[in-house]
Amino acid sequence: MSTSEDKPEIVNRGMSSYEDKPEVVNRGMTSSEDKVEIVDRSQKEKEEEKEEEGKGGFLDKVKGFIHDIGEKIEGTIGFGKPTADVSAIHIPKINLERADIVVDVLVKNPNPVPIPLVDIDYLIESEGRKLVSGLIPDAGTLKAHGEETVKIPLTLIYEDIKSTYNDINPGMIIPYRIKVDLIVDVPVLGRLTLPMEKCGEIPIPKKPEVDIEKIKFQKFSLEETVAILHVRLENMNDFDLGLNDLDCEVWLCDVSIGKAEISDSIKLDKNGSGLVNVPMTFRPKDFGSAVWDMIRGKGTGYTIKGNIDVDTPFGAMKLPIIKEGGETRLKKEDDDDDDDE
Repeated sequence: MSTSEDKPEIVNRGMSSYEDKPEVVNRGMTSSEDKVEIVDRSQKEKEEEKEEEGKGGFLDKVKGFIHDIGEKIEGTIGFGKPTADVSAIHIPKINLERADIVVDVLVKNPNPVPIPLVDIDYLIESEGRKLVSGLIPDAGTLKAHGEETVKIPLTLIYEDIKSTYNDINPGMIIPYRIKVDLIVDVPVLGRLTLPMEKCGEIPIPKKPEVDIEKIKFQKFSLEETVAILHVRLENMNDFDLGLNDLDCEVWLCDVSIGKAEISDSIKLDKNGSGLVNVPMTFRPKDFGSAVWDMIRGKGTGYTIKGNIDVDTPFGAMKLPIIKEGGETRLKKEDDDDDDDE
């Protein structure tokens, strides 16, 4: 039989007293103190979520800040595509052999920094026929926030054109198209090509035909003869020539009678002709026996060589004049004009 002192031991093994409840509750139930622990875990999770959200929000803010700064920088710097256009075409020099052409290209750079002009690619064609092409590398630098004219020098060699295309002949005017590609390197945008073109006409010059129709002398002696050479110039081109100056040397019977230079303004219409009076002073006694043929008015052999300066619709030109083995007559001033013709 058990005494009252032994009861606590029986209760602990089979039943739970009030004091034992915390032990039982911890195993199967949750006491009020344990609820606090559960609440603490939930708060931690929320805090962790808030912390994660805080981190995400911070990163988003950083990204947004960087984006805003980028837009502001881009807006402030204003990188943009340059523009280019052919503003003019000049022909500073043209003659029977070649035409030097200068193409003026107006380029505008809207960027706050200078940009390199990497290459200039050009082509001149006429009705689909390539006349000349080429590439100009490392063509310079375009200044920031400004515009400037880039000059592109080109050259047409007429012999190359005539030898390539049989239907292009001296004296003609041919249409042309100039195509130019400017290749630039712009920060942010990278390498860009700026294409442009311009059309026009260009001549293939032909030298005039020259002839001394007659020589009229105002004073004639074996020691000194003052004469006027009637020189006819025939324009062989499909465009007008405005004669400004003529210089030449003349040979009669293979003897030079000297040089002459005159300033005479006459117009030679396209495929037309004009007469120029050239004064000369010479000594017939230098001609030997040929002088007697000259005095008797017989035909006199001559050679004339020189140049004429003319204005054309395409600019000023200096064209040669030459004739060898010609024949002319020597006339007195009082001879009948009908005979002169």
